[in-house]
Amino acid sequence: MPPVAADQQKFTGHIGSLSPQQEETLEKFREELKVEGVFVEKRHDDACLLRFLRARKFDLAKAKKMFIECENWRKEFGVDELVKNFEYTERDEVMKYYARYYHKTDKEGRPIYIEEIGKVDIKALYKITTIERQIQNLVVEYEKLADIRVHACSAKAEKLIETSCTILDLKGVSIRSFSNVFSFVKQASNIGQNYYPERMGKFYIINAPMLFSSVWSLVKPMLDEVTAAKIVILNSKYQSTLLEAIDTEDLPEKFGGTCKCVGGCELSDAGPWQESEFTNEGGEKDITIPIE
Repeated sequence: MPPVAADQQKFTGHIGSLSPQQEETLEKFREELKVEGVFVEKRHDDACLLRFLRARKFDLAKAKKMFIECENWRKEFGVDELVKNFEYTERDEVMKYYARYYHKTDKEGRPIYIEEIGKVDIKALYKITTIERQIQNLVVEYEKLADIRVHACSAKAEKLIETSCTILDLKGVSIRSFSNVFSFVKQASNIGQNYYPERMGKFYIINAPMLFSSVWSLVKPMLDEVTAAKIVILNSKYQSTLLEAIDTEDLPEKFGGTCKCVGGCELSDAGPWQESEFTNEGGEKDITIPIE
């Protein structure tokens, strides 16, 4: 394959960094989606359309297929109604057995998502919830990420934020404990890649044990090449790497930072999305984001 021309290397496929060809593809994409009757102006802005195009390397036919399949899934799953009506009453109890939560932002301004898979107690977990409700909560959180979290983070950072920074803690994990949640992880991976593309900014896997290579061989085939390239695998000496990406006051103490939220970081949901200044709830600040 010939090298990419120097004048094309600067185009990333994001808003404000599109080549003339990418601009044309975006316009065609929008028009074809309108013809198909699947374009929703309120939800399908340019940033959204570009995520699908980047996920399929600006192959219009493939991006269109992916987009339509996503819209069909949203209807079948009942995403809009779920967001309106879902009540995660068991959240605090679930956190004791499978902690998954958002907490503050990294140095790039991205929301941090933390998952502590190593201490999963599947028997205790499914006495208080079901895998179906966990998948529903996952989808609701993806919607909150898209509609609330990244917008608040963008307002605070004064630049467009579209992705998150993930920390997956494997402390205490075993082949058995992973196999217990493999079905959920597989479904979650499928939903993330196919229906919420281009949301991963960086992915840190910490406390990876010696046996992790076996687990990784199961997970990696679920991921595309671009996603896999964003993943950093670290052993128990991960703190310095995390602190290069996250300010110490924003990283929970258990991971080498200094943050000690009242009631526990996993339950605080601390971040710009809780601050009226960046969510426009206060009505004092224009949160229109400048595009670089």
